[in-house]
Amino acid sequence: MRVVYSKEDFSEQFQRAVSEAKSAFGDGSVFIEKFISSPKHIEIQILADNYGNIIHLNERECSIQRRHQKVIEEAPSVRVTPEIRGEIGNAAINVARACNYTGAGTVEFLLDDDNNFYFLEMNTRLQVEHPVTEMITGIDIVAEQVRIASGEELSIKQEDVKLNGHSIELRIYAEDPENNFLPSIGKLCEYRQPRGNGIRIDSGFIQGMNIPIYYDPLIAKLIVHDENRPKAIALMKEAIKRFIVKGIKTTLGFGEYVMNNDAYISGDIDTNFVEKYFDKEKFVEYKIDSAKAAALFAIINYKENLDKIREPLHDKIYK
Repeated sequence: MRVVYSKEDFSEQFQRAVSEAKSAFGDGSVFIEKFISSPKHIEIQILADNYGNIIHLNERECSIQRRHQKVIEEAPSVRVTPEIRGEIGNAAINVARACNYTGAGTVEFLLDDDNNFYFLEMNTRLQVEHPVTEMITGIDIVAEQVRIASGEELSIKQEDVKLNGHSIELRIYAEDPENNFLPSIGKLCEYRQPRGNGIRIDSGFIQGMNIPIYYDPLIAKLIVHDENRPKAIALMKEAIKRFIVKGIKTTLGFGEYVMNNDAYISGDIDTNFVEKYFDKEKFVEYKIDSAKAAALFAIINYKENLDKIREPLHDKIYK
């Protein structure tokens, strides 16, 4: 892919793209598309049955990415207004209807600074980030997918789809954010997941298992849900602190870094977030400061608990 910023560069970049395509694929065909410099990645979850019924389950915000692959998703999007939600939702339904689609699927769009949206692609499957949609709608997408495949009609109408609170998902990859998110392999020496209201974990690993280099680096998904976005962010930070993984590097620290970033908190994010805001040196400093704070908290907590134990013992001795 080549980006052309001026008319003068078009011919040269075009010829380079053709040459590279021929060399790599034996075919010099080239597609020309509009380039959106700072897009937000917005996707719409749809459900379609075999009887022409299609609904959308609102949008997901998927702009926090590395290497064009999502790391943090949330629903709903801070940027999407009810008007845009209606327009982009109808566009997604029309895409599905145009190809007689059935089942669960996701139609992905890019949203520019002027709130214009552009079709990106359609994923004809269940998405990794589908839990955030389930959390804010209360709809079990997997169950609906099975019902559709069984020949049943959709039991949900568009007017039945409601928004409830805010949900955020962090993909926990076996990767080292300090080293360009390169894969991290090894044994899960310690693996403890957080529990609590509003916290959901989707994972296929347990303590003692090995993380190999041969497969996708995703080891777990940490999903939180609360009544609004600030509370969901706070809950995500708490859950990250309680998620213990030792033996490999993960994106847990990166997730905490993002949750504390002013741009993310304000919702002023796009797909260039990592390039704009992720500073490796600051990240290392942040991790050190967080470790010091955690150690201090542990000492204070230990001292308080020790004092509680000593008090009744002191009373017993002198009585």
